[in-house]
Amino acid sequence: MKQHFNEKYMESDKFPNALFKGKITGYDAGSASLQNVRAEGILTIHGQSKKINVPGTLQFQNGMVRMNSSFIVELADYKIKIPKLLWQNIAERVEVKIDFSYKPQ
Repeated sequence: MKQHFNEKYMESDKFPNALFKGKITGYDAGSASLQNVRAEGILTIHGQSKKINVPGTLQFQNGMVRMNSSFIVELADYKIKIPKLLWQNIAERVEVKIDFSYKPQ
């Protein structure tokens, strides 16, 4: 189902990447504790861009920055159309989960 969704509705051959450009606010770079932060910027999916502001957590540990977030994306906001025949099988809202680590250079 995931592959079919990606190929048919996300058109992943035409739009292979999603992109977020923005900034993370609300953190103390000197703290090693887990911190609640916000990421604000432009999310581009399926060739459509929308301003978002989402919560997350951030932690500085062993020279790395680790961030986690979970938020809902409305497919209609990114012009991803689900045929009415399939609306019960494919959600109109998708949960996006982010878990990444970054090592500053």
